[in-house]
Amino acid sequence: MDQYLRNVNYGIYFTVKSKKYIEPPVCEYSGYNLNSNIPIHAVACSLEKMRTEIITETKEEIPKTLVSQSAPRKYELVYRNLITFGYWHVAAIYGLYLCFAEAKWKTIVFDLVLFMVAEVGITAGAHRLWAHKTYKARLPLEILLMCMNSIAFQNTVIDWVRDHRLHHKYSDTDADPHNASRGFFYSHVGWLLVKKHPEVKKRGKTLEMFDIYNNPVLKFQKKFAVPFIGMMCFGLPTLIPVFFWAESWSNAWHINMLRYVTNLNVTFMVNSVAHIWGNKPYDRLILPAQNQMVSLATFGEGFHNFHHVFPWDYRTAELGNNNLNFTTKFIDFFAAIGWAYDLKSVSPELIQQRAKRTGDGTNLLGLKDVAFK
Repeated sequence: MDQYLRNVNYGIYFTVKSKKYIEPPVCEYSGYNLNSNIPIHAVACSLEKMRTEIITETKEEIPKTLVSQSAPRKYELVYRNLITFGYWHVAAIYGLYLCFAEAKWKTIVFDLVLFMVAEVGITAGAHRLWAHKTYKARLPLEILLMCMNSIAFQNTVIDWVRDHRLHHKYSDTDADPHNASRGFFYSHVGWLLVKKHPEVKKRGKTLEMFDIYNNPVLKFQKKFAVPFIGMMCFGLPTLIPVFFWAESWSNAWHINMLRYVTNLNVTFMVNSVAHIWGNKPYDRLILPAQNQMVSLATFGEGFHNFHHVFPWDYRTAELGNNNLNFTTKFIDFFAAIGWAYDLKSVSPELIQQRAKRTGDGTNLLGLKDVAFK
């Protein structure tokens, strides 16, 4: 049986002949980096238990890279992370109570704005700019996005990009830091509470990260991570309400913790919810799915089936579907004033062709498309 599989990272298509074996349900495929012509190897999970024999256009012998989908493992808790995440969430719950009990409305509005700023620092910055290079940014915009990203505090951008590139190259296998094949809790937050899988450590060392390691803005954030991110995420958001409108220290701190934990969890939803629930109009054989709720919460990151098929598209969304995609509008604004440029996107024809070939036949609303009947 012939079927088409894609390279997750670069969207190159190869014809694959599949043979059934009694082995882990993984499919292997290979391609070439469009920028450097360097062979890359990745894995994707198929719905059938099969391994694949690769036939490329050049008929060259390419070494195979196999990673198990979710082999049995012993989890080792990282107690420091367990205690830290536990405190953050308890503090956030108390912050939610304070919003209704005694906090000033200015504090609530201030943290709502901070939530939006921080989220765009992840979506437009760490994700679309630095992890996928879907567009280019001039220095002022890079500095702005680095500061916005620091308010979100999801590790440094360098570490975030490493994990995300690994996620795309080995999506939903044991080399994926937040492997959704291990269930909702693990892919949402559990992966941060246990030691990394050996495959994550092994494959992470093979990633091309020269563009990130040599970025002076990101090197600054990495070098001064503790004082700078600490100030941007926790210090200033607590001090500003106290000194500008006489909010109490407790209210300012705990409501900011609510803001911070909300930022964390809506981002985590992309790794968990959008890999479990939703339709798959572009590739029905992968776990990433379209989830409108996640898109609304993350300003456009929930069109995940599209994103894993076309990761270089700066919109990360389907044709004209920008109503839930504030991040795209943010990038478009800075493109209009010249701070963002070289925005990459996929042609409507290619999107439609791919949907007809490997999609599940659903439309933007998740309903069966009449064109597929």
